[in-house]
Amino acid sequence: MAAVDDEDCMRVLRLFNEPAGHDFLKSLNVSGDTAGKLPLLGISSICNLLASIKAARYYEMEEQDVILTVFTDSMELYGSRVREQAELQGSYDRTRAARDYEAGLAHMREDWFRELNYRERKQVHNLKYYTWVEQQGKTYEEILAQWEPEYWRSLFEDEVGEFDRLIGEFNQEVGIA
Repeated sequence: MAAVDDEDCMRVLRLFNEPAGHDFLKSLNVSGDTAGKLPLLGISSICNLLASIKAARYYEMEEQDVILTVFTDSMELYGSRVREQAELQGSYDRTRAARDYEAGLAHMREDWFRELNYRERKQVHNLKYYTWVEQQGKTYEEILAQWEPEYWRSLFEDEVGEFDRLIGEFNQEVGIA
């Protein structure tokens, strides 16, 4: 389990979405094409990216190793957050981009990373009680059911074909198909 600081996500959000951030990344030999695709990552996707970096460092992964994550959202949802950050912190320049790159990506540490045993995974799973039951009106039985693989199979088994179609469309859109 990796805990990622919200501030790190917001640093990388600006780095990936401000012109000065793109210019700085290009100075590090990130292609213009790649920099142009960074807005495909929203805040949750950036969090997943940073958690993956923490995991790779924690497990001492090397160049030949592979780690997989899911990018769950894009900047289409968060344009207002970039404007909000600009209002709070001021304009974004090369110095700030370099600082955000160093702190948010290059030197992401494996701190607040923990391997969980079965009981600990159950504890984390049960943390959903407040948001699921008290806020969303779900039942505790639904939370318990989510621990079982059959719960997820029953929800998504018929949607695999649709997911494959959407993935294909996305890959075409971003030019990787």
